[in-house]
Amino acid sequence: MDDDHSSLNESCKRGSSALQLGPRKKALKSDPLVSHGRHFGRMVFALCNYPSLLVNGILQLEQLEDVSIENFSADLFEKLLDSYPGLLERLREGSEEEVFHVGELIGKGASCARGEDTKSLKPVVIDWIAPAGGVVLPPLPRNSKITCGFNHPLTGHLLCPTELDWNDAETKQKLQSGEIAVSGDQWPLFLYANEAYDPDDPWNGLLRSCLLINAFRHVFTSPSSVEKEPKATCAGNARLHGMTTVTAPSVAYIATQVRFAICSSSVFSRTDTSTDSETFYHSLLDLLEDPDERGEVVDLLVWWNRQIFPTSSAAK
Repeated sequence: MDDDHSSLNESCKRGSSALQLGPRKKALKSDPLVSHGRHFGRMVFALCNYPSLLVNGILQLEQLEDVSIENFSADLFEKLLDSYPGLLERLREGSEEEVFHVGELIGKGASCARGEDTKSLKPVVIDWIAPAGGVVLPPLPRNSKITCGFNHPLTGHLLCPTELDWNDAETKQKLQSGEIAVSGDQWPLFLYANEAYDPDDPWNGLLRSCLLINAFRHVFTSPSSVEKEPKATCAGNARLHGMTTVTAPSVAYIATQVRFAICSSSVFSRTDTSTDSETFYHSLLDLLEDPDERGEVVDLLVWWNRQIFPTSSAAK
């Protein structure tokens, strides 16, 4: 699915106190940590090397490292500890092999959930972007993404960066040929309500599109809820994990999934430079977690909760 474990060998070293890792234990889907990883990845942080995060987190707690560890997020480590009772004790009491294994279990859950969501969204997104009462022309096959992305007029329009004009023939040709390379921090039109971007008010309609709402309901409440009015008793992943409010990271996660669903790339990878999914995800999180944007983000989440959990206190 992705390359979560590509940098583990270096990040898991403890210098002279390093323990030799024994054979890895098999990560069972039935383990509660796998289920927790599924929810944590969707709700809090999707693209993470969990074994590395936990090993480095314990290094910091035990003060076995005198210098800061590159790319280590203390905030994310604390969120993970707070989200799973007893996790800190398990990590402190376990060997390095056990800490690594716990990270693998959580990472397996997050990766499996991401893969399942990617697979389930790909065909239904085609239905959602079809013109009302019409059909997608040229047709977009459900079992192939070759004709998606900038190769198709509909998905190309949705993916077109806000600062570019898809209707300009030269711009369209350069996007299709790759002469114009789009990075993950160039936000596409589908993020905005009615694909309308206002350069004088960038927050206007941002992350409020029907496409995002449909995808969120499909993943978090249930596929059938996309066509129905939201109810107080939700089903699916939200109910299974006691989710009653929309979080900013969950919105960023869904936006990243939708972006990948309509692009032409066939494999979701954090290091894929053509889709640059990791940069896109992080750029959204950076905005949504920016203290200077708190007022706008609060209003946005109230709006989202009214769409998904209308009876929740967060919707008021």
